Amino acid sequence: MPRFRTLDQLEPAGKRVLLRADLNVPVRDGQITDRTRIERLIPTIRELADKGARVIVCSHFERPKGKRVPEMSLKPIAAALGMALGKPVAFADDCIGPEAEAAVAALGDGEVLVLENTRFHAGEEKNDPAMAEALAKLADVFVNDAFSAAHRAHASTEGVAHRLPAYAGRLMQQELEALDAALGNPSRPVVAIVGGAKVSTKLDLLGNLSRKVDVLVIGGAMANTFLAAQGKPMGRSLQEAEMHDTALRILDEARAAGCEVVLPEDLVVAEAFAANASSRTVSVDNVPPDMMALDVGPKTVAAVESRLKRASTLVWNGPFGAFEIPPFDTATVQVAQMAAGLTTSAGLKTIGGGGDTVSALRHAGVADRMTYVSSAGGAFLEWLEGKTLPGVAVLEAA
Repeated sequence: MPRFRTLDQLEPAGKRVLLRADLNVPVRDGQITDRTRIERLIPTIRELADKGARVIVCSHFERPKGKRVPEMSLKPIAAALGMALGKPVAFADDCIGPEAEAAVAALGDGEVLVLENTRFHAGEEKNDPAMAEALAKLADVFVNDAFSAAHRAHASTEGVAHRLPAYAGRLMQQELEALDAALGNPSRPVVAIVGGAKVSTKLDLLGNLSRKVDVLVIGGAMANTFLAAQGKPMGRSLQEAEMHDTALRILDEARAAGCEVVLPEDLVVAEAFAANASSRTVSVDNVPPDMMALDVGPKTVAAVESRLKRASTLVWNGPFGAFEIPPFDTATVQVAQMAAGLTTSAGLKTIGGGGDTVSALRHAGVADRMTYVSSAGGAFLEWLEGKTLPGVAVLEAA
């Protein structure tokens, strides 16, 4: 793992610290529905403030497309951050320019300020040098604690880091260390679970994992495509007929790399994709023509369990079935609880994230029992795909 500058190398007392956070939290009817990103940011802010830094928090929120959209203001999020911190948090009505500069100038040591939505300026997503320079003008030091935005080369994630001494915050550090434990320098054997709807959206992911892990478990609707490519009858199941050749190529490449691929042995099928629809378990060789696969069955769960019991590391991205609708959440819940149990009893390192994975693990009641669950979404996926994340690369120590 490359060496990154962290808060351990920073003496923040009296310094203006520009902290790139991810305050892009879900909001419905004016209420924050999930405060995870706020809560995970608190340790870094508290550490910096307690050491006497003047903490200047910047973040994007939704997609205003370079225009000021009142409903996308960070002001309500700043208030929620203050409640989580248990101390007042100031707010600036802009993220650059005179208003931001005046708000920063009014800060005392140990105080916290939130700047307005960086995406109110078109220069943010364009990584405009002028905007990066304007952000850098506000601070002495840059700390990035937004791994979830690190796959974007934007002014507040990458551009500004070239203009100030740049460090990883505690959340960023935690993410990078967890990912290194997952694939960078993992304890072996490594098992990866990949679910989701389409092979076409996870080609890079499957290709990279098949070269790095010992066992690749494929679930979700994408498993239907692999099964259909092998000539299995899939009835009305969701699958990508145009990806059959690609699926077979992935299997060949995994085999050549010494990676075992585990596909479903049995499936839970139903006539309708609906809650509590009448369903039954069938072999992958016997899916009725009028039914669709919506989950994997008990034989498949047992096969996954046998691999997990021998594993030292688990990387998980994507559910096994349509977990949002019972009873098609059964396999996902069973494997999640099994993985959490092995984390506690056998020291299995379990790292999950991306897409529906966080929701699925929460649904199973195990999100806080895994070694690490990333809320980063796209950045987590791109890292698993083996891509360089610009917001991370710029933090590497010289």
